[in-house]
Amino acid sequence: MKKNHHCGRFRNSGVSRRDLLRSAACGFGSVAFAALAMENGDAFELIRGSMELNDGPMAPKAPHYAPKVKNIIYLYMDGGPSQVDTFDPKPLLEKEHGTPFKMKIEPTQFNNIGTTMASPWKFKPYGQSGIPVSELFPHVAQHVDDLAVIRSMQSEFSEHTNANFFLHTGSGFQGRPSMGAWIGYGLGSESQNLPGFIVLNGGLIPPGGLDCFNSGFLPASYQGSIFNAGSDPLANIQPTEASPQLQRNKLRLLQQLDRRSSEVLGGVDKVESAIVNYELAFNMQAAVPELAGLEGETEETKEMYGMNAQTKGTATFGRQCLIARRLVERGVRFIELTCPNIGYDRWDQHGNLKMGHFENARAVDQPIGALLTDLKQRGLFDETLVVWSGEFGRTPFAQGSDGRDHNPFGFSLWLAGGGIRGGTIYGATDEYGYKAIENRTEIFDLHATMLHLLGIDHKRLTYRWSGRDMRLTDVHGHVIHAILS
Repeated sequence: MKKNHHCGRFRNSGVSRRDLLRSAACGFGSVAFAALAMENGDAFELIRGSMELNDGPMAPKAPHYAPKVKNIIYLYMDGGPSQVDTFDPKPLLEKEHGTPFKMKIEPTQFNNIGTTMASPWKFKPYGQSGIPVSELFPHVAQHVDDLAVIRSMQSEFSEHTNANFFLHTGSGFQGRPSMGAWIGYGLGSESQNLPGFIVLNGGLIPPGGLDCFNSGFLPASYQGSIFNAGSDPLANIQPTEASPQLQRNKLRLLQQLDRRSSEVLGGVDKVESAIVNYELAFNMQAAVPELAGLEGETEETKEMYGMNAQTKGTATFGRQCLIARRLVERGVRFIELTCPNIGYDRWDQHGNLKMGHFENARAVDQPIGALLTDLKQRGLFDETLVVWSGEFGRTPFAQGSDGRDHNPFGFSLWLAGGGIRGGTIYGATDEYGYKAIENRTEIFDLHATMLHLLGIDHKRLTYRWSGRDMRLTDVHGHVIHAILS
């Protein structure tokens, strides 16, 4: 017998495509949905013998080794913050401001290349570590001893869409599973009432669209669920039936129809994702309003997050950060936050850098500082990884007179939380902040490190697809041990 070279998650098909399409017409998932809609005792009796609530693709799975963290909050800074204006100060830019740029200039996104451009913001050291932070981030700077700042990240793409796919999926092309989907596939979910991968949309879906959060060739259960900002994050979260009994009657009918489908299918359930989604949809009708209603949160907590702020976007991002903390408390594995729409083009300042970066930073700085403080106060910091990153950085020379172009050759991001060696700077760019020259790191290394902290060996997290074992890091990736505690 020919040996199969794949991980244990791969299963050969037991039915033909024609049989599956014919048999799944009504959706076997409604069996679970109907059961959950009934009284608790009736619910378990209905599905006993077919599946248990903890079965299926989102059931918790054992990591490869003891994890450092349980959850990840990814603070995605859409558009590409400038490294030389945030976490990588370069005095030479001040000295040569307004003069022709002296390094060889790589092909840029646009052609109107200007002169060397100093940062409009001052830097100063913070904390015991003395890490310099731009005055754009006075609140984040208070936590600098908890941050591992990577100054030598590189991307393979200089255009937003491809760079976003690369950041989120490890491939610059559309269709691969997102990092959040891979994490759900590897570990399942600890939450029975909420998805394992949630995107808190502040108003700006990144270039590349929802495919940045898709499950690709992984089962659909692992794709990201998009929650909108505000007190009503999902459509149709409230039942439309006039009474619970009416809903039960509808679901009982669907259950009877689907029972026949299950008899035809037999064996392994081929619509496992639909089952999980129906279960989840019912449970979320209770969980999401409670989550978004912020029950139990004090006015002091909301004030700390900036939810009463009058500045552009601060209240929106503050709510996102507070919801992220509440999702961590409820066992959601991977939470990504997108930026609020403040009227500027994301962090993508090809012009008017000073005002655009200032407004973007002001929208997120206080909420991020509050999130780090709150995680500590509630004993969640050591079991949560927080990542702050854009898809690339920006040039140290001007575009036109007052903007910066895309720069994938060397940019900054930071990590904080469980397993991270705080007060650390890793890697370096050249004296202009243009290209990484020391401890160069790739997006694959970031992914490998995130998985490592969750207890996953990135080389062993594979899925058989298109004739080969696929993984988030492809054939690349090294854990950045120097930033780990």
